[in-house]
Amino acid sequence: MIGQRAPLVTSSWTDRAAALDAADPLRAHRDRFLTGPDDDVVAYLDGNSLGRPLVASAGRIEDFVRTQWAGRLIRGWDEGWLDLPLEVGDRIGRICLGAAAGQTVVGDSTTVLLYKLARAAVELRPGRDEVVVDTDNFPTDRYVLEGIAAERGLTLRWVESDRHSGVEPADLAPALSERTALVVLSHVAYRSGHLAPAAALTRLVHDVGALVLWDLSHSVASVPLELDAWDVDLAVGCTYKYLNGGPGAPAFGYVAHRHLEEFRQPVQGWLGRADPFEMAAGYQPAAGIRRVLSGTPPVLGMLALQDMLDLLEEVGMPAVRAKSVELSAFAAAVAEDWLGPAGVTLATPAEPDRRGAHLTLEHPGFRALTPRLWARGVIPDFRSPQGLRLGLSPLSTSFAEVLAGLAAVRDLLADRT
Repeated sequence: MIGQRAPLVTSSWTDRAAALDAADPLRAHRDRFLTGPDDDVVAYLDGNSLGRPLVASAGRIEDFVRTQWAGRLIRGWDEGWLDLPLEVGDRIGRICLGAAAGQTVVGDSTTVLLYKLARAAVELRPGRDEVVVDTDNFPTDRYVLEGIAAERGLTLRWVESDRHSGVEPADLAPALSERTALVVLSHVAYRSGHLAPAAALTRLVHDVGALVLWDLSHSVASVPLELDAWDVDLAVGCTYKYLNGGPGAPAFGYVAHRHLEEFRQPVQGWLGRADPFEMAAGYQPAAGIRRVLSGTPPVLGMLALQDMLDLLEEVGMPAVRAKSVELSAFAAAVAEDWLGPAGVTLATPAEPDRRGAHLTLEHPGFRALTPRLWARGVIPDFRSPQGLRLGLSPLSTSFAEVLAGLAAVRDLLADRT
């Protein structure tokens, strides 16, 4: 009942998990993640909502407070803090996005950056009056676009998408026309984990002369990205999931070089102005990607993020993706064996190359089951109406941990019946 049946192994799942962990080339890196002093977590299956902190981040944050904040005080702005959004942005671009320097910047929340990029994008296509978005995109994306459409007198054209899958070229093509200004899509669907064919969808959008803005929140640092090669126009993503930046860590925005000169900032703050310390009358945008900035850089919010970038650069995104595929295939196979007989179904594409790093399982009892799992130290997400989402963060999650989590789901389902 899980969908496309995964091949079951003949040995016990415990033995299989142990063998996979022993063969995992990334296994040593799990020790670089911090656990709590009284750690009661049996299985952390929510790394796609909030990643675990790195041990290095605890030291970096304490050192920053003592030596830079306390020691340098306001001098720190002139000694490097002001340039961090561009420097960290370039690292995200190089390590995770397939983006050349000068196109990525860190600052604001995902919602605010999404608004800024989408609002600027529709101005880059004057005379066009439609914005395309899918019905199961993340709520913030839909709400922001509803607001922009109301501000600018635009029409939202909705692409109906299956919550068990995501947008494919055949779904998007009928919604596009010469009236389309902007298309906003998620690279990995927040609910199903569907991995969109970004290059093909971007080509479709460009064929009608429109721009595309990709939300990378559930794919960055879990799936290799090639924004420059795919000819992406704009992108946005958060840094507290697979980039492990911590609660509320700032988002990043990407604007392709070819659009920067005409990009007009809709939230005109002083640090996005040319020579902000001139304090002069009138807003003149800074050159390049700096013009996407508005206010004071979130320096503290970029500290832990830098440690995860160090780790990702060390291991490489191909290795991260390989581990992710193995983890999700293992979880799907165990769920087929243990949970399928209880009526659990897979609400995620069955083919590994069509999904990101998380799986969603569905059952009518999962809403009531989720707090009981949390009480047992098994921490997945619940997604309405009946989805249990398993976020399998490749660098911090073991196969044994996945197995322990699914065992708890199995046992609680059995108790329920």
